[in-house]
Amino acid sequence: MARESGRKVVASNRKARHDYHIEDVYEAGLVLTGTEVKALRAGRCSLVDGFAQFSGGELWLEGVHIPEYTQGTWTNHAPRRRRKLLLHAEELAKILKHSEQKGRTIVPLSLYFKDGRAKVEIALALGKREYDKRYALRERQDRLEAERAMSASLKSHA
Repeated sequence: MARESGRKVVASNRKARHDYHIEDVYEAGLVLTGTEVKALRAGRCSLVDGFAQFSGGELWLEGVHIPEYTQGTWTNHAPRRRRKLLLHAEELAKILKHSEQKGRTIVPLSLYFKDGRAKVEIALALGKREYDKRYALRERQDRLEAERAMSASLKSHA
């Protein structure tokens, strides 16, 4: 069988970009069981409630829902179990230093396969306040309206 190449996105957390100011983004490997990999290859995963935290000097991904593999037997995994993240020691130290600051958290942005290996893109993030979210939404709507008006004027002149 030929080796996979490229990047195949399984799940992305679009809500994270709305709820947080994204500061630094890191790519981390995941320690998974066989049935988890098969469920991910079937395209089933949810990052909505996911977060990462340090425990015993290691970074763990928690709250990510990978449903049980349908053809799995008694070897199936627990859908919301803790999963270890694999990063270089320097990256772990940097993430630990920044995540200890007030208001900072570590959120997963996307889960994907890169050259056949499961990876998760995590971000150091600062929580947005409600008015920040409204401002960002308003900016986006204004930009879309301006683009629509420009394209409509170009169509009318053509």
